[in-house]
Amino acid sequence: MGPQRVEFLGAEENRLVADRYGEGTQPVVMLHGGGQTRHSWDAAARRIAALGHPVYALDQRGHGESAWVESGNYAFQDFARDLVSVTRRVREFHGSRPVVVGASLGGFAGMLAEGRKNNGGMAALVLVDITPRIDMDGANKVLGFMGEKVEEGFASVEEAAEAIARYLPNRKRPKDLSGLSKNLRLHDDGRYRWHWDPAFLKVKQHQDASLAAAAQEEMLAATANLSLPVLLIRGQNSELVSMDHVREFQAQVPHAQFTDIRDAGHMVAGDRNDVFASAVEDFLLGLKACAALA
Repeated sequence: MGPQRVEFLGAEENRLVADRYGEGTQPVVMLHGGGQTRHSWDAAARRIAALGHPVYALDQRGHGESAWVESGNYAFQDFARDLVSVTRRVREFHGSRPVVVGASLGGFAGMLAEGRKNNGGMAALVLVDITPRIDMDGANKVLGFMGEKVEEGFASVEEAAEAIARYLPNRKRPKDLSGLSKNLRLHDDGRYRWHWDPAFLKVKQHQDASLAAAAQEEMLAATANLSLPVLLIRGQNSELVSMDHVREFQAQVPHAQFTDIRDAGHMVAGDRNDVFASAVEDFLLGLKACAALA
C-alpha cells in the first residue's frame, strides 16, 4: 500500500503536507533539505516504517505541496517553529514523542526546535550531513545550483535531469525520471520549475556574512542544550560538513553517535540510500533496546 497523505498546521497556520507510512507507537518525522521535497525520503521512509514505526515525511514550508507563506518568513527559526507544531501534533496522535530525522535545512530546524524552542519535545534527533557550523563555500555552491534557471525554468524533466547531472557528476543518472518529476511543477507557460517558493532562495541569498555567522552561533547555542539521543550522519565527500565541523559538534554534544558514509556527498540519502537507511535503522533499534532495559 502507498503512503497516506496527511496535513498539519505550522506556526503561522500554514498548511504542511506529509506522507505517512506504517503503523506503531514510536513515530518518526523526516525533514528534507532546502529545495527538496518529502519525496526525497520515499525509499528510506518505507524501510523505517517496516521496523514498526509510523513515519511522517514532511514537506517543509514553501516546499512541495506545503503552502508558500505570504509573510515570506523563511528563516531557520521559522522552520523550527513549524517543526514544534508538527511534533506536538504527532505526539498527540501516538502518545509518544517522535524521533526527528533532518537533512541540511531539516537538521537546522531540528537543532533549533529541540535546543531553543521546545526542549524535550523529541525522543531523539538524527542530523543528516549538517552541523551548527558549515563550509560557506559549499553552501553557496548549493544555493548557486538552486538559483540556476529559478525564474526561466526548464523545457522538460530531461533538461532538469541534465542540470542535476552537471551539479552532481559523480552520481549515476537514473533512467526513470518519475522521482525527479515529483520535485518539479509544470507551469501555465509549459516550463518546469522547482517545487519550492523562490522567496525561500531570496532569503538565503540575501544573508550577508555577519548574518550567516550569527545563524551558526545560534545553532551552536542550541546544540549545547541537546540532552536527547543524537546521531550525526555525514557524507564522507560532503561539500558542507568537514571533519573539523564534526569534531566541534562532538565537543558540544559528546554523547552523540557519528557515522561517516563513504562515496556520499551532501545529498547522503540520494547518494547511498541503502547505507543511510541502515544507519538510521540501527540507531532506532538501539533506542528500542535501551527503552526495553529502562
